[in-house]
Amino acid sequence: MELSSEFLNMILDSVTEHIVVIDKAGNIRFANRSWTAFGKNNDCDINDSWDGVNYIEVCDAAAQMGDDFGLKAGEGIRRVIAKEDAIFYFEYPCHSPQEKRWFMMRVTPFEVNQESFFVISHQNITERKLAEEAVKNLANLDGLTSIANRRVFDEFLHEEWRRCHRLSQPISLAIIDLDNFKVLNDKFGHQFGDKCLIDVAKVLKAVANRPGDICARYGGEEFALVCGDTTLEQIKLIADRLLLQVTALNDLDPNLSSGNYLTASIGIAEMRPETGKCESELISRADAMLYKAKENGRNRIEG
Repeated sequence: MELSSEFLNMILDSVTEHIVVIDKAGNIRFANRSWTAFGKNNDCDINDSWDGVNYIEVCDAAAQMGDDFGLKAGEGIRRVIAKEDAIFYFEYPCHSPQEKRWFMMRVTPFEVNQESFFVISHQNITERKLAEEAVKNLANLDGLTSIANRRVFDEFLHEEWRRCHRLSQPISLAIIDLDNFKVLNDKFGHQFGDKCLIDVAKVLKAVANRPGDICARYGGEEFALVCGDTTLEQIKLIADRLLLQVTALNDLDPNLSSGNYLTASIGIAEMRPETGKCESELISRADAMLYKAKENGRNRIEG
């Protein structure tokens, strides 16, 4: 059965993918209803008709504004038109103020009457991306305390070190160790000890609330706090608050308050990242200060 162009257009208008067809020059020769509706609903400058609009020029204009999508899309379309690639696709974020969104762009060629055309489609893959994000977040969290684990701490510190290096900003680190935690575990049991670790993690999480901060379970009863763009004097104020809040946990439980069992020693350090130095030096300095706090009586800050 031969299908009419009107029937084929109805099929294309019924699909949820955003689809356009461009010619070899990049001019749009067809746009389906989903493509047009998405443009209107997202304040696109082109609201009435996409016919004749040069999509490659639209991508180039976005690239000139610093849009990474525009740059990659323009390059990919050109490679397919030049037959350097058989097809092109990539995934990109397209978040709105109301929601997170991701799309997959795909470019495939075809010919009609020896004239080349190219189908460009954008498929919403938000549901998959959110599921992947959820799995990744679970893998990044410490199973007991639900804050970042040691692997994430190492990755974050490395990236924050590089960022502060580029911006010539200081980076500070606090390593927090719960004093006599074995005694607490032996006296009240491991389940109670786990509860204390969870409560301390909540205190840390409330403090690490900037993009350049992270709190993590460093290992056992040790925690770490990274603060980018932060001086030693500033992290000392944060550590003072932490120490008071950890000690205050004793007042919330009769078992702890009977002997003020839950206290912490904190070592703090600051460095300005420079060429030839690495984040392991910052860890060594904070670790040395932690041992000093232990030697000087515990339940204190050294740095």
